[in-house]
Formats: sequence, structure tokens, C-alpha cells
Amino acid sequence: MNTSLIISVIGPDRPGLVQHLSSAVTASGGNWEGSRLMQLAGQFAGMVQVVIPESQLAALQSELSKLEERGLTVSVIHSGEELRGDETTGKLLTLEVVGQDRSGIVASISETLAGLGVNVTELATDCKPAAWSGETHFFTEATISLPASVSEEELREKIEAISDDLMVEFPG
Repeated sequence: MNTSLIISVIGPDRPGLVQHLSSAVTASGGNWEGSRLMQLAGQFAGMVQVVIPESQLAALQSELSKLEERGLTVSVIHSGEELRGDETTGKLLTLEVVGQDRSGIVASISETLAGLGVNVTELATDCKPAAWSGETHFFTEATISLPASVSEEELREKIEAISDDLMVEFPG
């Protein structure tokens, strides 16, 4: 019987870390199903979904301990069964928000989303200088599940009401 796991890793970034992680999964008989990996502030951070025969869990743990010897912090959780049915789904959208950076902007946006019953399935944020002014701007891209009870226009209005400088797009 196969089991689905989520492996999270974090540690100082350097060449070869993805290769080491993927080799550990393959060497233990696992299949790399999906991942989100990135470098943040000099650290390598990521999550990988792995499907592996239950009989190979000890082998995977052994392989992952080798990554810990290389300076990565590794944790593994069983992902559980996938959700099925319409009770947890909505219209999947890409949401982009741009505005001047300030403390608390992610908290304000996420509070607005949660208040409307919007589920965030993926979120990426960044701060960088705006091309036209050089001021630091906040950029976010999220994949969201919008409930049928909330329109795109209502969501746009609620997020843009957080601050006059926020701009919301739903790219196609």
C-alpha cells in the first residue's frame, strides 16, 4: 500500500540541494509528485509531496537523515486523504495584488480573504523597487478558491479598500 507524505526542508542554500533531496526520494523507492522550492534570504526552503510504499518508509527516513547531516532541517508528515467533493471547492482564480510595501500588508489581505471564506491554495509574495519610482512595492500572486457567494468584483473592492494604493488583478 502506498502512502502520501509531505517533506519540508530548510537550510543554507547551495548548489546540489534539489539533487540530494530528489536522490533521497528515488533511492527509497518514492515518487516525487509535486513541490514548491525556493531560495529566501540565503536559505533553501521547500515542500515536496512524495508517494511511497509504506514498506519503504524506514528507507526514506534513513535517506532523509543524510540530508540532515548536510545541514538541512527535514520534517515529514503524512498528508492524509485528498479532499473530495464540492464542499471545499470554489472557482479557482489567480489573484495579483500590488501596492506600496508596509508592515502588516499580508495580514490585512489574508484577513480579508478569510473573512470572505476564500481559501488560499498557493501564495507567493515579494518586495522590490518599482521601476518607475524606485519605492519599495509589495507584489503578491495567489491561487485562490473563491466561494460562489463572493464575486470577483466584491473581492477586488474589499482588498482595494485596505489601502488606496493597492491594485488587484485576476489574470486570465
